[in-house]
Amino acid sequence: MIQDVVLVLTLVLMGALMAVFIVVAKSASTEVVEYAPVQKSAYSIRSKFFWVLLVASLIITMITTVDLPYAATHGDTSVAAIEIDVEGRQWFWALGEHEDIHAGDTVVFNVTASDVNHGIGIYDPSMRMLGQTQAMPGYANSLRLTLTDPGTYKLLCMEYCGLAHHAMISEIEVLGN
Repeated sequence: MIQDVVLVLTLVLMGALMAVFIVVAKSASTEVVEYAPVQKSAYSIRSKFFWVLLVASLIITMITTVDLPYAATHGDTSVAAIEIDVEGRQWFWALGEHEDIHAGDTVVFNVTASDVNHGIGIYDPSMRMLGQTQAMPGYANSLRLTLTDPGTYKLLCMEYCGLAHHAMISEIEVLGN
């Protein structure tokens, strides 16, 4: 997976940077040297290193953000959707009555909370996050998603809300066509 490659690349670069620091520290001398030539050389190296880091950061950012699900939450609002009211409570999700959901249906989750702040994350059957929003007392947030695959979708709390936060999981079943 791309995240594994980025992790390994980051660790290798951090190790190389640490090796450079060790070499510089071991080769440092205590004799007094003219500052101007050293400064010019150091600024040249620093400038090159800055541009390498900038380019690497841009490439890594583009590679790792391609698969983020933000676009999926801004679906076509002209398509009829099944609405599900979701209320976060310590420590469960209360789901309102709703019709059967079939693969390909668009669902609007109307999310609120009755006690403390929660964050709801919707995961497909392969546990890939499709979208998330905040559940806050006194506010209603809507999350519009098209559920493409049949199976069990999980609703997990994404913001620490107390002792049983880890158990705050609900499920919805999406039927095949």
